[in-house]
Amino acid sequence: MQRSEERILTTHVGSLPRSAELSDLLIRDEAGEAIDKADLARRSEAAVHDVVARQSAAGVDIVGDGEQPRVGFQTYVVQRMKGFGGESRRPSPTDYANFPAFAAQALRRAPKRSKVRNAAQAVADIVYDDLTAAKEECRMFRAALDGLANKPVDSFMTAASPGIIATTMLNAHYDSHEAYVFALARQIAKEYQLIARDFVLQIDAPDLAMERTVLFQDKSAAEFLKIAEMHVAAINEAVAGIPRERIRLHCCWGNWEGPHVDDIPMGEILPVLYQARVGALSMEFANPRHQHEYAALKKAKLPDSFLLLPGVIDSTTNYVEHPEVIANRICEAVDAVGDRSRVIASSDCGFGTFAGGELVAEDVVWAKLKSSSEGAALATRRLWGAKA
Repeated sequence: MQRSEERILTTHVGSLPRSAELSDLLIRDEAGEAIDKADLARRSEAAVHDVVARQSAAGVDIVGDGEQPRVGFQTYVVQRMKGFGGESRRPSPTDYANFPAFAAQALRRAPKRSKVRNAAQAVADIVYDDLTAAKEECRMFRAALDGLANKPVDSFMTAASPGIIATTMLNAHYDSHEAYVFALARQIAKEYQLIARDFVLQIDAPDLAMERTVLFQDKSAAEFLKIAEMHVAAINEAVAGIPRERIRLHCCWGNWEGPHVDDIPMGEILPVLYQARVGALSMEFANPRHQHEYAALKKAKLPDSFLLLPGVIDSTTNYVEHPEVIANRICEAVDAVGDRSRVIASSDCGFGTFAGGELVAEDVVWAKLKSSSEGAALATRRLWGAKA
């Protein structure tokens, strides 16, 4: 994993907007409708090439494939693993119960998107014995990278954590939640190993914060932290054999524009996150509910083995952050970490978390990423001096 040795590098959390045509095909395929699979494959590959080129043009240093071939950042596993079926009944976040007017407004605005609260559930032993789709996604990404005239500093690919799979595709088979999580860890490890051979592996684990207000909203904070520790232990089992410097971990409180008043404070979860055997931590710092969290990071210092990927652009609003604002946020992150080389500017979350569910317009996303690069250049001049 590259560090910001000579300047502040930039990246993002993973998913990027898909075209309406690609989203429609992905959603219909997930629903079991008859589609032209060859057309889906062609559009997916073209989309990967497009987003890789556009990241390069926006000045992104560490690029991803935008999760273009996936219907959702965690729900894609249903189409790759055996053992899922039926339909989950995932609870709504506490935001929706606490703020009924907000819930009604969100329902009116709800787009046609992939399955989230009604995703499949575990109905048999989960088995991941066919890595064809994962290998094809890696191939498409590598081909897109090879086609760039200006090579990026580094590249990454995302994969779902055992915990977020278990809390989205609910358990209707295993004896306990813990047994289910570790069964998933043993299977998703195969995808982790595949990705890490060619790219930095990003494990998406919003469960480590978000699920306090969703599946485990009836638990106390202490009870939730015990569950989160178990989820981290499952991640550690799944990444055994992969060098920690090849892994970055993303954690968030949920990628939606809402009140978020019940979000568990960062200070409470940081000791749990630090137990993960990874080389970098990606967290939200740009949205209005969590801009203050650097104070927690100063109190519970980032371990020396970790880099920080702070969100410096919000993934849920169409405001384009000014480069000066971004530079201020980067410098605040460096101050909290105490080492400029261990900070890489990122986004709060993904911009295409689920097919059809994008909150930020496509052209605005690219403007945000360009502004992030410009802000990183300003921060570099401040942190390295006027000659940088």
